[in-house]
Amino acid sequence: MIIQGGMGVGISNWTLANAVSRLGQLGVVSGTVLDVMLARRLQDGDEGGHMRRALSAFPFQAMAQRVLARHFVEGGRPAGAPYKALPMYSRTGSARELVELCIAGNFAEVFLAREGHDGPVGINYLEKIQLPILPSIYGAMLAGVAVVIMGAGIPIRIPGVLDAFARQAAAEYPLTVTGSLPGEDTQMRFTPADWSEGAVPELQRPAFLPIVSSNSLAHTFTRKANGRIDGFIVEAPTAGGHNAPPRGNPPLSAAGMPVYGERDRVDLVKLRELGLPFWLAGSRGTAEGLREALALGAAGIQVGTAFAYCNESGLEPHAREQVLRLAAAGQARVFTDPVASPTGFPFKVVQLEGSLSTEVEYLARTRVCDLGYLRESYRQEDGSIGYRCASEPISHYVAKGGTEQGAQGRKCLCNALMADVGLPQIRKGIVEKTLVTSGDDVADIARFLSPGALSYSAADVIARLLGTGISG
Repeated sequence: MIIQGGMGVGISNWTLANAVSRLGQLGVVSGTVLDVMLARRLQDGDEGGHMRRALSAFPFQAMAQRVLARHFVEGGRPAGAPYKALPMYSRTGSARELVELCIAGNFAEVFLAREGHDGPVGINYLEKIQLPILPSIYGAMLAGVAVVIMGAGIPIRIPGVLDAFARQAAAEYPLTVTGSLPGEDTQMRFTPADWSEGAVPELQRPAFLPIVSSNSLAHTFTRKANGRIDGFIVEAPTAGGHNAPPRGNPPLSAAGMPVYGERDRVDLVKLRELGLPFWLAGSRGTAEGLREALALGAAGIQVGTAFAYCNESGLEPHAREQVLRLAAAGQARVFTDPVASPTGFPFKVVQLEGSLSTEVEYLARTRVCDLGYLRESYRQEDGSIGYRCASEPISHYVAKGGTEQGAQGRKCLCNALMADVGLPQIRKGIVEKTLVTSGDDVADIARFLSPGALSYSAADVIARLLGTGISG
């Protein structure tokens, strides 16, 4: 009945997903930037040996050893030293070492989330992050992922990818290229045989649950997807992270936030007519929210924010304590920023001193794009594909055909979200700042705290949602 949200970069980490699945619900890991996550954990010395334990179970041991040789630092990198720079993805020319890191990173996160119990584990991807999607899914399937969840776009071609990989066959996925002309090849391709080394385990086809925010999008999936859809996550605009833009492009509120109305509400009566299970997401993280969802015909709820601040999440402890203190004092606030994300999607930001949510910290940061996961692919004059990011230096963005106005206010989510989980890049002694995202429900997370406490567990969340109180 409860699907744990697949939040951010490493917030929904393997530790959290493992805990939730052990408790009989669906634990979900974030599939975003798991290559960088693996590399930086290894460069920090792999505390607890978890990454190395996962890699020891990886089916392609020669690849695992190459990953370790490139990134593992015994005892961790020196204090103040930057993390090793990684190459960036492209449609056809991604470095082999990067793709291997991607496959291994997705495998490791799912493997560790599944370790020690028999419950299913899911993984959450953003359709907006397209370039690594094929090797990411393949790595997760090698580890036995049970469910693939995807939002921030319209991933109607993912079912076919899952079907192909289950047969160990090649898969394609279309890359969205701004300005591409009819007939131009924008397909990305991944052939498992090009990456497998020795015997390959039998792969099970995971269930696919796309995230939708409208009835029309749900109908699009049932009519146009190139394979089986197993249900939907129905996300309200109060959910954290990226939100779908409001329909009709209404003017911003007096506070500068997108305004959502009746057109943005999903008609659950019509949704039930599709005959597929669905889970409601967005400010549903209460026992009452679960009961109401079940009464409306949902199979359950997806809960993110409540889990984001529990002990098992990957959120950096200082940031977690800051937000919990604000929530306990009734002062936690979220701003739905229409321009923070370079993707153009509204993005929810917790207002937090010392983070990039403040104007002074945002303006003090030197713009740089050195991870590149949210870059836009665009057609260059010679017909080749270029890559630009609205959060990169403005002069670079404009030189690539972007506009100065389109770059104003954009924040580097790639680097900020890595900082959120305690893995910030360091450049010339300057440490990247955090930018914490949460759903509107963050204002009420203090309900999970016992009197006098400033922490709670995933078990506490589930106990409250199921109406059994705080766990022992």
